Amino acid sequence: MRTGVGYDSHRFDETRPLVLGGVSIPDAPGLKGHSDGDAVAHAITDAVLGAAGLGDIGALFPDTDPAYEGADSIELLASAVRRLREGGFRVVNVDATVIAERPRIGPHAEAMRERLGRALGTGPDGVSVKGKSNEGMGWIGRGEGLAVIAVATVAGAAGDGD
Repeated sequence: MRTGVGYDSHRFDETRPLVLGGVSIPDAPGLKGHSDGDAVAHAITDAVLGAAGLGDIGALFPDTDPAYEGADSIELLASAVRRLREGGFRVVNVDATVIAERPRIGPHAEAMRERLGRALGTGPDGVSVKGKSNEGMGWIGRGEGLAVIAVATVAGAAGDGD
């Protein structure tokens, strides 16, 4: 078994729709980003890639490549998971924490778990998504954006002692 940690943060952008964990969240500003700005999917992608020693999201899907402009981050996550499987790994579980003053994550967490679980191949039982406030402190507390921390556990390739 191996563990990886992922982090992502984005500023809010009132002109874009908000997508988190593959779920559209109405009545909230979107996030700036080259792709769809899904910080949950980005942090999880980094966590699973890190656990398998396969680099990071920026190396696989560079924001300088026009092919990824506006990309669905759940599709990018699924592509990263396919790369893990090719290397003999499988995702066991993922835990993600969204740090934001808004939107409230709880009402959307189950839908995120479903969507992420399909991309990860774990089903919703292998995914945890929760929200935490920054108690009004710093750039997140001022409502300028949000951040996500994710941890992933993967079962290793043959010869890893798994």
